[in-house]
Amino acid sequence: MNEERKNELKAAIEAILFVSGEAVPATKLANTLSISSIELDELIVSLQEDLQKESSGLALIKIAGGYRLCTKAKLAPYLQKFTQIVDKKLSQPLLETLSIVAFKQPVTKQEIEEIRGVNSDKILRRLVERDLIQEIGRKKVIGRPILYGTTNLFLQCFGLNDLKDLPELPSTSYAEREKIYQESNLFSNMEIEDKDKESTEE
Repeated sequence: MNEERKNELKAAIEAILFVSGEAVPATKLANTLSISSIELDELIVSLQEDLQKESSGLALIKIAGGYRLCTKAKLAPYLQKFTQIVDKKLSQPLLETLSIVAFKQPVTKQEIEEIRGVNSDKILRRLVERDLIQEIGRKKVIGRPILYGTTNLFLQCFGLNDLKDLPELPSTSYAEREKIYQESNLFSNMEIEDKDKESTEE
């Protein structure tokens, strides 16, 4: 691949990721550009180096099984001032439930409620509405309850490439692990706007 073709393809990758605004799978990028996965990897590395060297406010990262353009962390103060967004953290009930789904998926509502000790209908609905969890199937038992799992947006929000990047829970007894799930603050730094106030019943 000559230098002119290489630069053209790098520019195309940058444009595609800019227009997408979210992670684009490597296979989709390669197919769009009609190149091999090896050629794509080489172009990605070269583009990442270009963005690091240049006075660019963007960075190219691998996330959620694909690639995405994002702003550099050092520019966060400027962006926060520009957008004037006041970030709010997810409420504790939402964090507890999200933690359970993340580490125990696929998991049913009943299994979640056995851990939390309270009805989780409203919490699950809000997490689904925020596209942090999704229905991924049905459990093969009487009643065929819905199985929940996390989404690609969940991975992107926490900077994870895949679920294998989740932090490991300490080696503990079953009862202790359940307590960890219930009281989990693993995602307490998540900053997603939560406009709804949780009721005391949750």
